[in-house]
Amino acid sequence: MTDFSPLLNLIKTANHCVVLTGAGISTLSGIPDFRGKNGFYKRTDIDPNRIFDIDAFKEDPSYYYTHARDFIYNLDTKIPNIVHTELARLEARGRIKAVLTQNIDLLHQKAGSRRVLELHGSPALHHCLRCGATMRFDEIVRILDDGRIPDCPKCHGIMKPDIVFFGEPLPEKTLEEAQEEAWQADLMLVLGSSLTVYPAAALPGITVRQGGKLVIINADPTPYDRYATWKGVDLGEAFNAIASELH
Repeated sequence: MTDFSPLLNLIKTANHCVVLTGAGISTLSGIPDFRGKNGFYKRTDIDPNRIFDIDAFKEDPSYYYTHARDFIYNLDTKIPNIVHTELARLEARGRIKAVLTQNIDLLHQKAGSRRVLELHGSPALHHCLRCGATMRFDEIVRILDDGRIPDCPKCHGIMKPDIVFFGEPLPEKTLEEAQEEAWQADLMLVLGSSLTVYPAAALPGITVRQGGKLVIINADPTPYDRYATWKGVDLGEAFNAIASELH
């Protein structure tokens, strides 16, 4: 049986704890991850790289909208799990200063987290690539439910979600804020991330270089495991322990 007391003590004694989350935390909410054994990149019925490629999207947005329907535009049906809710509780109690997330599923906000830096953007808003007009997530869902591909209601241009596609830079201000949080952190919790996608994967290195500690909880090994003060593999077990023991 795993001894979670070192993990709990690290969180209790931290002065500036920040969290970096990846797709692995949302599998508990029924959302497939990207690089796990049953992940998005293991699918053979679609080309994942084409779906999130900005040039391919501009050429044919229907491919994205058709194939993203069942894993992005059903997010309104997904419910935060114990990881999301406990992170929100810890933030409310002042134990966590910020959540830096690679996820685009909106579950941190739904759970009540207030300072969430979305490194890879969000589908909450969509912008027209021609005129800049915006549409909300729920408006896009209604259009897709009608069997149509969204276009701009003003100029009929392409509506793109505010998700960072391959070929696009991360939002500069968000990345700068995340780097600053990583620099200030004396403890970073890395949860459900393979730490292979940059520049987000470089954030733990910032914390380590300035003397902070790392906790990594991920089902598979990561390149930063050797730097971790505490390493776990089961997010559900770890956060059940946090929920019952850390007040």
